[in-house]
Amino acid sequence: MADTHDSQPIAFLGPEGTFCEESLLANLPEGDYHPFPYPSIQDALQAVDEGEADLGIVPIENSLEGSVPITLDSLAHRFDDLHIVREVTHDIRHQLIARRPLDLATVTKVVSIPHAYGQCRGFIREHLANVEHEATDSTAEAVRRVSRVDRPWVAIGTRLAAEMYECEIVAADIEDADENRTRFVFVSRKPAPQDLDAPYKTSLVCGIAQDQPGSLLMILSEFAYRFINLTRVESRPSKQALGHYIFFIDMEGRLDDPSIAQALKCLMCKLPWIKVLGSYPTAAE
Repeated sequence: MADTHDSQPIAFLGPEGTFCEESLLANLPEGDYHPFPYPSIQDALQAVDEGEADLGIVPIENSLEGSVPITLDSLAHRFDDLHIVREVTHDIRHQLIARRPLDLATVTKVVSIPHAYGQCRGFIREHLANVEHEATDSTAEAVRRVSRVDRPWVAIGTRLAAEMYECEIVAADIEDADENRTRFVFVSRKPAPQDLDAPYKTSLVCGIAQDQPGSLLMILSEFAYRFINLTRVESRPSKQALGHYIFFIDMEGRLDDPSIAQALKCLMCKLPWIKVLGSYPTAAE
């Protein structure tokens, strides 16, 4: 490992060998940084919030399974001082990994994270239909766990993890779709600089009055009137009451674009609360 005495850590979902680390290594920001693993998404975000790390990277959305709830909920409810400062996308290629070569018919347990199972349903249904599933906090933790037991267990994880933990890939690229990609976001305690020459995205979360009919239409209308292109609208439970929701919205443009600034100003007068999660460079497609 490189000398990290004077470099700044970037927190990522660990242990070493996760897709999060793969994405980070493929998209290291400029500067003197070194990756540092944390056991959960919340731990990685908390490290940035408390100043242990200058930056953090966490998954926020997958093309097959949708949004990552723990990331959305943490940014909405728990970490008020964090800002999304950049997004990147990364191809996800799942490997079926064992401690040593084995016949799939002998497998007794599959270990991984729920999102990985969801992205490999077809393969699991065909080859491992009656096998026990065990959940972990990361794909790398799943591989590490399998590497330590002398049983016919397999993990769904990365090639990087298979190499790190000296395991064998017994089935390659088992995801259900070739276009399996995950969007990761970098977070910081400081907002992203607003570069006028780069395409930007702005993300926010807002609450609505529970007994206010037409609230969502009213929100969307403010953006439609100003021809602001929304790239994602998603509801999540507010965690306050059954049937009470909050809305996550992504849009093209910078926070200080006149149209976006005007829309948010109007919405702040009509909604109980709005929280801007970040205004940041978009991922290159």
